[in-house]
Amino acid sequence: MLSASNYLTAAPHADTTAFDSGAAAVLQVAERLHRIEPEWVVFFREILGVDGVVRRTFHEAESLARFERSPEYVRIREMLDDLRNRQRNLPTEQHKHRVITVRMPRSLHETLKAEAEQMRVSINTLCISKLMKLLDEESSRQLPRPRSR
Repeated sequence: MLSASNYLTAAPHADTTAFDSGAAAVLQVAERLHRIEPEWVVFFREILGVDGVVRRTFHEAESLARFERSPEYVRIREMLDDLRNRQRNLPTEQHKHRVITVRMPRSLHETLKAEAEQMRVSINTLCISKLMKLLDEESSRQLPRPRSR
């Protein structure tokens, strides 16, 4: 299994110089990983995922939000889009898939079905695209504070 820890061992610091060097280090890791052309899901998991390099480097909500507004983050999203576009027509047998069942009103299903047909994609592809777009939009907003339990 590919591990981002093989690529980055630097810890983040609070000051601007450390933030900039952390952002540069994360980008460098992403660029190295992108060069070996992993599946986009591997790139996402290792760089942007919950246990990815970005969240390990910027563990505070404020520094993570700052990074998500940086040019380095924009470049990482471009690399992810590049991998997704390259792999769009590859067989999906290589990917480990998770299956979820979503219950929705018939009218919503019909709307999604019509939109997918109009775009000439499957409903599944349309829904994944919409979820990725939502994640992109969420990541550009200020992160919510953790809930108290």
